[in-house]
Amino acid sequence: MQISSGQDGIQRLLAAEQDAQAIVTAARKAKADRLKQAKQEAEREIKAYKAQREEQYQKRISDDSTSSGANVKRLESESAATVKTIEKSIASKKKEVVETLLEYVTKVSFPKK
Repeated sequence: MQISSGQDGIQRLLAAEQDAQAIVTAARKAKADRLKQAKQEAEREIKAYKAQREEQYQKRISDDSTSSGANVKRLESESAATVKTIEKSIASKKKEVVETLLEYVTKVSFPKK
């Protein structure tokens, strides 16, 4: 009877070891599944973040090109206004400058002795 109860104890130990191994295997599988799920979630978050940043970048580029186009138009109009002002100034002083030049060219001056 002693041997039988010893054998029974060994059988119970082997069964407990198998149960423990099954629990460890299940825990490892659950851990691997959680890691895989976490990796997938992280990849989705990264993808969403990249899409958001790309959208912000594209918006900024379009805003910059719009504002630079507006700046070009503003500078062109300012330049045109400046050119008109200069042309008016030339037209108003042209006669006076021509007369002054003719006076200096036609006036004969003799050196003083």
